[in-house]
Amino acid sequence: MENDQLSEINQKLDLLLENVNQQRLKSEMIEDLISDMSIIGKDAFESTVETLDHQGVELDGEALQIIFFKLLKNANNFSMILNMFENMVDLMKDMGPIAKEVGYDVIGKFHEYEQKGYFQFFSEAFKILDNIVTHYSVEDVRMLADNIVTIMDTLKGLTQPDMMKAMNNALNIYKNLDPTNVPEYSIWKVMKELNTPEMKRGIGFILTFMKNLSPAEKTEI
Repeated sequence: MENDQLSEINQKLDLLLENVNQQRLKSEMIEDLISDMSIIGKDAFESTVETLDHQGVELDGEALQIIFFKLLKNANNFSMILNMFENMVDLMKDMGPIAKEVGYDVIGKFHEYEQKGYFQFFSEAFKILDNIVTHYSVEDVRMLADNIVTIMDTLKGLTQPDMMKAMNNALNIYKNLDPTNVPEYSIWKVMKELNTPEMKRGIGFILTFMKNLSPAEKTEI
């Protein structure tokens, strides 16, 4: 019984000594690493100082200390910036396929518009704008701006269905007339035509239009 206890104690002591030995080896390794790093850091520092000295740069120990403390103080901010940067990189990775598809769609649309002649149309439309700028002064454009409401009201009136129908009828009549084959009218025939209901209505329309035109002009003035 006592032998078993002694054997167990010896085993525990052996394990304890082994652990102590491992800790000692680790400590020695750490000390060697620190020593090596110190030498490397010292050499790097001396090399940096020598390089800066050759470049005419003087190190201010107090300023470096202040910068070091500021870096420590803003460690959280730097960490946040790095996190944001990592999130942006992840977002760009995720958006890559989407952006690629969008790029293909845009290129496809450009090709479609080019096939339909959009770009050529806008190129010719730009020539219209260029001609306007070339042939009209700034004062002309200012007058246009001052009268744009009147112009728009006029265009609105011209584009009403009844007005468009009347103008279309007039254009169709003019298009069907042959200027080289117009019948001749004598005074007697003119007087006879003026007595027809159609001509009477036409003359009545013209006279009514002219009669109402003068009061409308005076009202606008």
